[in-house]
Amino acid sequence: MLKRVSCLVLRAAQGFIDSVFTLMKLPLRCLDYSCVSRRAKFISIPFKNPTRGEIAHLVIDSTGLKVFAEDEWKVKKHSQEKRRVWRKRHLAVDADTYEVICADLSLNNVTDAEAFPGLIRQTHRKIRVASANGAYDTKQCHDELRRKKIKSLIPPRTRAS
Repeated sequence: MLKRVSCLVLRAAQGFIDSVFTLMKLPLRCLDYSCVSRRAKFISIPFKNPTRGEIAHLVIDSTGLKVFAEDEWKVKKHSQEKRRVWRKRHLAVDADTYEVICADLSLNNVTDAEAFPGLIRQTHRKIRVASANGAYDTKQCHDELRRKKIKSLIPPRTRAS
């Protein structure tokens, strides 16, 4: 399964697994190539290949992720107020296939509109329509959509004049 997901040949997947075990400081080794090769002949795992071609409708949004530090238990135990660390995960998903087309991780002080151009430039596929929430209703976002010839379905911001 790892071989299919990571698009690695069998020997490279074996080395990758060994390096993951080393990073995790586990005293494990991956099975040797001939053993994995023999077993792989009989395994049939249904796996959906990434789609290609035009994207009919791209949906864009972001969410906050809390980064857990090593001393989180101190905050709970001693109720010390410590500055929490947050990141923002920006995603662009194909509305028809639910496939994540583009993803980006940024600091919490980066707005959705600032991350939008970098996110939309990650794909080289043709996109017909892109929709997002009102946070993306900026000149910068609309210019990027116009440059890539994408129809915008971004509603105006609340209290926009």
